[in-house]
Amino acid sequence: MANATGLSAPEVAASMGLILAALVEAAALLGNGALLVVVLRTPGLRDALYLVHLCVVDLLAAASIMPLGLLAAPPPGLGRVRLGPAPCRAARFLSAALLPACTLGVAALGLARYRLIVHPLRPGARPPPTIVLTAVWAAAGLLGALSLLGPPPAPPPAPARCSVLAGGLGPFRPLWALLAFALPALLLLGAYGSIFLVARRAALRPPRPARGSRPRSDSLDSRLSILPPLRPRPPWGKAALAPALAVGQFAACWLPYGCACLAPAAQAAAAEAAVTWIAYSAFAAHPFLYGLLQRPVRRTLGRLARRALPWSPRACTSRAWHPRALLQHLQRPPEGPALGPSEAPDQGRDLTERESLSMSEAT
Repeated sequence: MANATGLSAPEVAASMGLILAALVEAAALLGNGALLVVVLRTPGLRDALYLVHLCVVDLLAAASIMPLGLLAAPPPGLGRVRLGPAPCRAARFLSAALLPACTLGVAALGLARYRLIVHPLRPGARPPPTIVLTAVWAAAGLLGALSLLGPPPAPPPAPARCSVLAGGLGPFRPLWALLAFALPALLLLGAYGSIFLVARRAALRPPRPARGSRPRSDSLDSRLSILPPLRPRPPWGKAALAPALAVGQFAACWLPYGCACLAPAAQAAAAEAAVTWIAYSAFAAHPFLYGLLQRPVRRTLGRLARRALPWSPRACTSRAWHPRALLQHLQRPPEGPALGPSEAPDQGRDLTERESLSMSEAT
């Protein structure tokens, strides 16, 4: 089929990759924009500043380095646009600064949730979010400055190599990978591992009997109600869901990119397009992972959606299908067919006979 349309297999693969990359960028822009609006409209959200920071970093990445990945990826990548020396250095700096800002921001969010869950009554142990985020951006700026110390872009006949993987950092690439990926991964694993242990310990703790509770009766129903289920579920299964999703998403998106940074430059340049867009998919996954899993965010999103809709979902449903109206319709006495003039006296005679029989039985 590719031969019939005049397209080769690499061109078809590049076209499919371009479509998938465009979908990832659209999801990152729409998801982070919607989450930013919802977080700003949600009152009483404890980690609101960390979520706002994560949305801002994702939006900056979706508006800067992701379009550059679409247009100026080196062949056999997605785009065919060549950048000059100054735009190439700017692309290197943005990639080397925004990626650590994202990973360190995710680690800061995990540590903030760890302090809120494990030490809720110790406000002195929680540093202000402004200091934490300032340290995150300072580290990201230093890691981005390492890209300016790398080799200059190649002349136009050769590929420019404007990314971090393809020689953008030079000898500083392993150091950048350790500080941008290994350190946040360890912090995130320690924070969510501690959260899971605390939740598991709380789930395994037997509940305390309430004061003034009456003893259980000795009936058969009460005995059956205390029997264990046939397939018991672990009590910490729900508590392990959020840590497993957070750590799994971080590992799935950023581990290939970190390993490619530690690989030789030639091998990293060969796998640049695939590894880079796997890492960029984290920008689209953050709104669903860190936003929709929180109950206050879901409530605010539902309230804003109801306000934005021009019609209410309840108004479009027929009144006959409402449960109360349907129950009243079922309780209404049945209506018989219309009686003719000859059948009416017979029905009246039957009713008088039934009334007389009932009166005689009552006497």
